[in-house]
Amino acid sequence: MELCVALDLPTAEENLALINKIKEHDVWLKVGLRTYIRDGEKFLKAIKCINPNFKIFLDLKLYDIPNTMADAAESIMGLGVDMFNVHASAGKRAMETVMQRLEKYESRPIVLAVTALTSFNEDEFSAVYENNIAAKADQFAKDAMESGLDGVVCSAFESESIKNITSKEFMTLTPGIRPFGEDAGDQKRVADVAFAKSALVDFIVVGRPIYQAENPSEVVAKILGQL
Repeated sequence: MELCVALDLPTAEENLALINKIKEHDVWLKVGLRTYIRDGEKFLKAIKCINPNFKIFLDLKLYDIPNTMADAAESIMGLGVDMFNVHASAGKRAMETVMQRLEKYESRPIVLAVTALTSFNEDEFSAVYENNIAAKADQFAKDAMESGLDGVVCSAFESESIKNITSKEFMTLTPGIRPFGEDAGDQKRVADVAFAKSALVDFIVVGRPIYQAENPSEVVAKILGQL
């Protein structure tokens, strides 16, 4: 299991200061929608200047018509990131189109599909998707695997079931990890590291417990010690 640190601070300067504090650790860095819209490719290059060994997860959750998603995925190829994601609810044709577009490249980033956002509770999810989270997440994961993707974004509570219906090699990345029992904030389906390990999660995403800490590097080291 690998740690992915969420770069969700209000400014590029604050995010870069955080990265400098944890630069000695072997972790992934998650660049989300707000950060990328605000700071762009320049910010991605700044990360690599601090430590070229950092791996970058570009968390934009692509969701559009198939050709537009494939165009966007091909543009992402030029950014030098190591992982990005799309929305599984865009459908199998969209996911297949993305993966077909990337076939011509000798190497490509890991591509994941978002199943159910961890901010959803059951009632909210059902109102949108007319199904419960577990069943729909399983279906989305199966669609993503059949479309050629490498894995899915899900909560730790869906990970083991998804592994069982796909394969142990099909990756799961789980946001909403609170390693030391911290407040859930705006997340509804959160878990600790021990539960994530038991659910066979491949990547855990941790944000606030790291960047709100007085010593982020110490917290990262503690989390890595649990992995």
